[in-house]
Amino acid sequence: MRNLILLALALLLSPTIAFGQPVSPGSSEHLALARTYPSAAMQLELGYHIYLPPAYEARPEERFPVVYWLHGGSGFPPGVLAILSSRFDAAIRTGKVPPLIVVFPDGLGASMWVDSRDGSLPMESIVVSELIPHIDAAYRTIASAPGRILEGASMGGYGAARLGLKYPHLFGAISMLNAGPLQEMLDPQNAPTAGVERAQDTLDRVYGGDQEYFRSQSPIFLAEQNADAVRGKVAMRQLIGESDPLLENNRRFSEHLTALNIPHSFEVLPGVGHGSPRAMFAALGESYWEFFRVFLEGSSSDEP
Repeated sequence: MRNLILLALALLLSPTIAFGQPVSPGSSEHLALARTYPSAAMQLELGYHIYLPPAYEARPEERFPVVYWLHGGSGFPPGVLAILSSRFDAAIRTGKVPPLIVVFPDGLGASMWVDSRDGSLPMESIVVSELIPHIDAAYRTIASAPGRILEGASMGGYGAARLGLKYPHLFGAISMLNAGPLQEMLDPQNAPTAGVERAQDTLDRVYGGDQEYFRSQSPIFLAEQNADAVRGKVAMRQLIGESDPLLENNRRFSEHLTALNIPHSFEVLPGVGHGSPRAMFAALGESYWEFFRVFLEGSSSDEP
């Protein structure tokens, strides 16, 4: 019962689009179809959106790589799914990136993409043990690490980093956009974007007020723990705006990866702040797609 109450609150407070029915073709979100999957962990149907490339119907024998795109603490605000799915669609149609599927999971509010300390919202387990198997069963995917990419922004960038570093056998590439929190400990008095009250709420609600639990879930710790499994096997990039309050934490995380000899790219985007995807995409231009293209072409060359 407690899980159901928490989930209901999360859905009410989250600005994500309602799940359960495909969005009509006339909707601004028509490229990102709304679907559901059964969650044993939550004992109900949970939602996601999915973009399928034109080749999915045109080439019915083919399997496709999947990008799992993780949202930030405010979910997908109105219009963002349309922007993201339209960008992927245009890039695929113009040959900037090979055909791929994009899945937009619902993180049920500010879950941090973590299994909460008290077990009430096992978001990590939901993604890894329920959503991904559902996607692989329901769609023609490349169901292995060379066919899976994690990307996310802000909280979603943190989620992409930690899930990719924790499960390198599941994901072949990690793309972090203005990711956070990437520090080793969550100090509410020093929370660059969240502020004291929100950071304390996150620490208490998700991590049970336990700094050691926060550290055990952090990308810093997971990079240390799984460096050998990640090194040279998982492609990684960090993109961060020069005006983003999370810049220094991102820079320190990049230095941490370098010290662990984990290859990755780190790019600071001039004039870009936090929570400004349009500015970030504008600063990147067409170079945004190179990470996907290089990874997918390399993965294809490794196929038997």
